Amino acid sequence: MKIIQLQTHVFTEKEKNLRQLEAYMEKIAVQKADLVTLGEMFNCPYKTEEFPVYAEPQGGPTWQALSEIAKKYQVYLSAGTIPERDAVGNIYNTAYVFDRSGRQIARHRKAHLFDVQIEGGQNFRESATLSAGDACTVFDTEFGKIGLCICFDLRFPELSRKMVLEGAKLILVPAAFNMTTGPAHWELLFRCRAVDNQCYLVGTSVARDPKAEYVAWGHTLLVSPWGDVIGQMQEEEGYLITEIDLQRVEKVRRELPLLSARRTDLYSL
Repeated sequence: MKIIQLQTHVFTEKEKNLRQLEAYMEKIAVQKADLVTLGEMFNCPYKTEEFPVYAEPQGGPTWQALSEIAKKYQVYLSAGTIPERDAVGNIYNTAYVFDRSGRQIARHRKAHLFDVQIEGGQNFRESATLSAGDACTVFDTEFGKIGLCICFDLRFPELSRKMVLEGAKLILVPAAFNMTTGPAHWELLFRCRAVDNQCYLVGTSVARDPKAEYVAWGHTLLVSPWGDVIGQMQEEEGYLITEIDLQRVEKVRRELPLLSARRTDLYSL
């Protein structure tokens, strides 16, 4: 399975972000990727007041463009996240996944909203304009089951474990850790979740923009079921190409049987 993670710059113009995506897709087409991933809020400034402004319904213009790109390049597209507005006006931080024919095969609304106040560091309150999702998201592909969560969701081990118990061998995490949480916890969290659940973790960030109000850490990475960092970028825009073998998940789980050795008589989700 060949995965290409795009760490893109976020422009204030929504259409410019889509044109940038199309340009990247043309550039990497020769690589014949199976899965292409994007970062959190890849087409919207990461500002609470902007989420309602940029929000679109499922099936809106951005959704249509993403579906067409997946179909044109015949890839699975984990399209980062965008602000989604539902029929009654709620706004969600939503991740869509499309298959090779452009059909939507997954939607995850961020379940844990990023409301933090770190002294001397990052202050942010997603709940000021966003509503929380209420689902654990796992979907089928030709390679097996894949889980999907968004950024802050990764900090809650129960959600990752539930995805794995539902069959996920790989977990996709569009994200945008910042300059406070990124250096401290980015790699640590991905390696922890990979080791705990003996699965691949694919963390895709947007690129760092020092001029933005919210400055992303970047460092898009991919971690193996053994906890190895197979590949990791720095902060600049670009892409990371990785080939993985999902059979390694079964090998690690067989040799170090953590999941099968759980004491569900003592604890359970």
